[in-house]
Amino acid sequence: MLGYIQFADRLSAWFGKAFAWLILVMAIGVGYEVVVRYGFNAPTSWAFDLSYITYGTLFMMGGAYTLSRGGHVRGDFIYRLWKPRTQARVELVLYFLFFFPGVLALIIAGWKYAERSWRYMEVSVNSPAGIPIFQFKTVIVVAGVLMFLQGIAQVFRCILCIRSGEWLISADDVEETEVQLTREKGVRPGHFASSAAREDGRGLREEYKDELER
Repeated sequence: MLGYIQFADRLSAWFGKAFAWLILVMAIGVGYEVVVRYGFNAPTSWAFDLSYITYGTLFMMGGAYTLSRGGHVRGDFIYRLWKPRTQARVELVLYFLFFFPGVLALIIAGWKYAERSWRYMEVSVNSPAGIPIFQFKTVIVVAGVLMFLQGIAQVFRCILCIRSGEWLISADDVEETEVQLTREKGVRPGHFASSAAREDGRGLREEYKDELER
């Protein structure tokens, strides 16, 4: 299981970091449009298409990477008070009830959209530039497959946590904002429920107890 988790994490990280450069492409494109539109009264015919294509691709291809780092939004006002084993059991159930069915639906629907788009060589109808967009419909399928593969790794993480009572430490290339804030406040690492909690923002029970007692 550890081998697969490492493989999935590396795969998700490679795609996430590679497609993160689209932020730069989008920023340059939108910035150029603002300058020529309002400075020279010469708007482009392609900037709008560029903005939603790059952002949509970035959003989709970064999903698995975000999942591997525990970065997706969660309603954790109760979750963080649980012990790691309880967290893992609940997550395990939710992955099979909601995550995998949802991702499978995304892959199947995305395949149909992409196949139809490639068949007609679809172009954008949002601008007169007629930019081809059929290739970007394929991103839906690729992103879904990456999410599914990473989801399997997350299930393995849950199983290992149930066995050991501690979350497996994720890669430290990204970090939850609240973890950074607690470090800035000088909270001792020992106050975290586990070393994994210190890395990904889970299990901050002791910190909140200390704050309430002050």
